Amino acid sequence: MTTPKLLGISGSLRAEATNTKLLHAAAGLFGACEFDLLDIRFPLYDGDEEAANGIPQAVQDAAAQIAAADAVIISTPEYNKGPSGVLKNALDWISRAEGNPWNDKPVAVMSAAAGRAGGERAQMVLRGFMVPFRPRILQGPELHLAASFDGFESTGELKGEVYVKDLTQLMASLRGMI
Repeated sequence: MTTPKLLGISGSLRAEATNTKLLHAAAGLFGACEFDLLDIRFPLYDGDEEAANGIPQAVQDAAAQIAAADAVIISTPEYNKGPSGVLKNALDWISRAEGNPWNDKPVAVMSAAAGRAGGERAQMVLRGFMVPFRPRILQGPELHLAASFDGFESTGELKGEVYVKDLTQLMASLRGMI
């Protein structure tokens, strides 16, 4: 078997985003793979702009990366009880690309947030956003990293036995879906 391609999508653009750190931790626990992070710094979706100029090359490239990946991991922060606007914007733009890169794609969803629920509501909303794309979303174990600002060692390793155990199991299940 060739080395699987794992693609990560962080719903946060911050340089030290805990969602991005969580994706790196997940990739490390996934095992041998080619891991890349998708850049979702797209312009705001505007149907008039799309009609006038087409789909931006960055969006087309992102859709191609999703299509080429063997599996995708998405981590979302929670902003006002939902996923970040930048993540929703990326999903909206990618849905405009030709074909459906998500169709039957194994996807693991997780969240990291400052609150005590760890982005649980945002993760549920994100799962709903994904339904029209028809991926194969793992149902568990669910990973909601609470108080994420304190969730990582200075080396970037995920803290907490339960979090590490659940993320290890989630990544093993994702690998098994490929």
